[in-house]
Amino acid sequence: MATTEVTAENFNDLVTDNDFVVLDFWASWCGPCRTFGPIFEKVSADYPDAVFGKIDTEAQGELAGAFNIQSIPTLMVIRERTVLFSQPGALPEEALVDVIRQARELDMDEVRREIESTESAHDHDHGDHAGHNH
Repeated sequence: MATTEVTAENFNDLVTDNDFVVLDFWASWCGPCRTFGPIFEKVSADYPDAVFGKIDTEAQGELAGAFNIQSIPTLMVIRERTVLFSQPGALPEEALVDVIRQARELDMDEVRREIESTESAHDHDHGDHAGHNH
């Protein structure tokens, strides 16, 4: 499957309608992005059930800002609306394939439990720990 251009307008539908999304945050002036682009395209052909999206950070600054993208290229893997992987830097083909394989093998129920326990730990850790001076 060819890659999809991702914009602020189609991002939510893309992530909601597809269980496995691989994103490449890039810009035309970025040398490593131009190196990584053909690798991303080539690997996308091997995964017809996944959506491979490219986000031009110049055109989609709001989307890049929402994900706090500091350097490009940044690769992001989203499975069942959960970001599983986000890392800057151009990956060689073998590393990209490995990241996708690992993300596919994750038990998403376990991932959700971990996220819930982390969030609940943050929500309940607001006790009064102030010392009392007498």
